[in-house]
Amino acid sequence: MSSRAPEELTGVQSPELPAYDPDDQAENAVIARLAGNWHRRAAVKREEPNLADLFELARDDYPERILPFRDHPTFRALPPEDRARLLSWAWISYNRTTVLLEGQIVNPAFQLGLDGEFPQPVSELMQRSLAQAMVDEQYHTLMHLNASAVTRRRRGEAFADAALPRPLVVREHEARLASCANERERRLTTLAFATVAEISINAYLNLIADDKEIQPVNSATVRIHNRDEYCHASISAVLAEQVHHALDDGERRYFLQSLVAGLEAFVGNDFMAWHRIMDETGIRGGHEMLDDIQHAGGRKRLVQDFSGLRKLVESLDAVDDLDFDWSRSVTGSDAVSPTR
Repeated sequence: MSSRAPEELTGVQSPELPAYDPDDQAENAVIARLAGNWHRRAAVKREEPNLADLFELARDDYPERILPFRDHPTFRALPPEDRARLLSWAWISYNRTTVLLEGQIVNPAFQLGLDGEFPQPVSELMQRSLAQAMVDEQYHTLMHLNASAVTRRRRGEAFADAALPRPLVVREHEARLASCANERERRLTTLAFATVAEISINAYLNLIADDKEIQPVNSATVRIHNRDEYCHASISAVLAEQVHHALDDGERRYFLQSLVAGLEAFVGNDFMAWHRIMDETGIRGGHEMLDDIQHAGGRKRLVQDFSGLRKLVESLDAVDDLDFDWSRSVTGSDAVSPTR
């Protein structure tokens, strides 16, 4: 994270497919599916692997180690098929959260910047950076939709998105918007939630990106997404810094409060979603298990690494102005977390 001026941002190019390793079968398949018949127009013509061909039925779809109830006796006693089904639902929920986060919070915030709706007008280079990031987010949405689709086909189950509630971060964003006193506060709320998402999403994606035990297509999808987000974090930080500096004292307080609200929502476990999943799976004792975990206290956060946002807040000279317990944050590879 840095406090670079937007003119110092680099790598702004015409829209292109996300970066991937053509020698990695899973990554290559994700991009091939994303691009449709792109490979037939490419200079190098070759047969591309299909996502479904790389799907391994014996592998889990999601890491068991990051379930919030992974050590609960009810979960440990489940037969393998029930545990695997819960993990498939967790993967579908993970993808849905990503899709709605990008489409309903991140891209709308970037669009506000493009439309000049923040106090500090953005430069031409920042406009192009935001537009490029919005194209990236659309690719990410399609990748995660594809990943859920192949899971449904290969598992032979609907795993319907409509069965799940709107993700926690989306619900909290909507609730805060509803409480805003004016349009200016609404814009700052969306910017704050998007800033948290774009700066912290690497920690969220890292939960799966390098996992060697789960479906290779799933980890590859998240890994490819993750690469773009390192660039987006810098763009989001610059945008947040510019807007923050242009606000009056009251607006700065509101923006910082919204950052905290966004962070708490982003890193929290979505127990409402898990209760719906228990409804769908009919796991005996599932609701009671979730109640035990939810009310037991202790570590409840999905993401534990807040270092990116901490650096941004430091650049704003606002660490002491945030009502947030940074002591519960860890960094990098030390971040081992439960999941939503």
